[in-house]
This record gives sequence, C-alpha cells and structure tokens, in this order.
Amino acid sequence: MVSTRHHPNEFPSPENAGKELVKPPATTNANSRKWTHTPAAALTIWLVASVPLVIWDAGYVLLRPHSMPGGRLHSPIWTPYALYGSVDYIYGWPAYNARNGFTAAQTLLNVIETIGYISYLWIVYSHGATVAGTGGSRKTPKGFMWLLTGEKVVAGRIGAIALMIAYTASVMTLSKTILYWLNEFFSGFENIGHNSPMALVLYWIIPNGLWIVFPSYNIYMLGSEILSAIELATPRQRVGRPKLT
Repeated sequence: MVSTRHHPNEFPSPENAGKELVKPPATTNANSRKWTHTPAAALTIWLVASVPLVIWDAGYVLLRPHSMPGGRLHSPIWTPYALYGSVDYIYGWPAYNARNGFTAAQTLLNVIETIGYISYLWIVYSHGATVAGTGGSRKTPKGFMWLLTGEKVVAGRIGAIALMIAYTASVMTLSKTILYWLNEFFSGFENIGHNSPMALVLYWIIPNGLWIVFPSYNIYMLGSEILSAIELATPRQRVGRPKLT
C-alpha cells in the first residue's frame, strides 16, 4: 500500500476529476495586482490604418524606377504617386535622377518602425486579455473589432515589452517626420516650393502632418503609462538622519 500521508494536496473527488485541466477564459480583473499595459483604442486604430499605407509607400520607394510613372509596376498599384511625385520631388524623378539618398534612407527607417508596430499589434492580439467588467455588459469576442476597440490589457513582462516597442517606434516616427520637414526648410523648400499654397496644404502638409499629430499623441499616452509604472515601482526613501550603529 502506498502512503499518502505527506501528499501536499488532497486528491480531487471523482465528480471534480478533470476540472483542473480546463483553462480559464482569456479575461482579467481590472483590480488584479499584476502590472498590465492597457492598449489605447486610438493607438490600435491608427496602427491598423497607417501600417498598410507605410508598406505601400515603402514598396514604391524600394522598387523605383519600376514603380514610378512609365515603369512596368507603376499601374495600378502606385498610380497615385504620379501626382504626389509632382508635388514632392523627393518622391519624383528629380530626386531619383539626382541620386538623392534621403528618400530610400527614411524608407528603411519606415520598415524598422513598421516591424515594431506589427510586433506590437501581434503581442496585443496574442497575449491580450479582455478586462472582466463588473456589470453584465456584453463582451466583444476576440477578433478584428476586439483589437480595435475592445477593453483589453496585456499583463506582465510581455505587456511591458509591447509598451516599450510601441513607445520606441512612435518616437522614431515622430523624429523622422520632423526631420523630413526640416530637410525642406533648410534646403529652401527645394522639393515642394514650386507648389501653390492650396496644393501644398492639401497634398503635402495635411498628409504628412498626420504622422506628426498621431505619433505625438501616442508618445504622450505611452510615456505617461511608463512614468506611472516607474513611480509605482520606485520605493519610497526614508526622510531623516541615518542611525549610528
């Protein structure tokens, strides 16, 4: 006979056997003490909308001259760049013929940022958990709409990694976009100075301004979350004279 006197846990009753193997649903309580990252809906919506545009833009730049007007890959995928290349010469034939390397250089940084953003979205979707509400409100099932608007958190170290990836990529996006604008300012608006004020606003300032407004907002929100986590993790210092031993 095998003794069970020192077994750490009692054996489950027959009616409860096998219930321990059932995994709990992917939800978490808002009052959980474990640190969690809360993805903002504005951030996920912006990334889902902007990432495909950046990939499209990177394809145009890296496949030049085939993606440019007259190239075999230009139509129909990159047809709108025929107009944009005439507004901003950095994307048109003047910069390409002059072998201006700024366009391709900033595009390679776009690729790095995009990899970071895709990684962030993947972590949120794969490791995110729906916040368990106190009421009887209907929860959004995990899917595309859940990723965009669902109340979710990513707990623990993987949540911290997601937060740092999104913050770092947002700083890169904002810095690069400001550099893009400053390049025009200090070159005497060499690539966009030929436009009328209306064309400049519609086709250059507004589209490129979005990559300043939204990353700035994301940096503010994500940075505030990082500061809050640091403040909570920092132990309070004792005030007073040290005791002599």
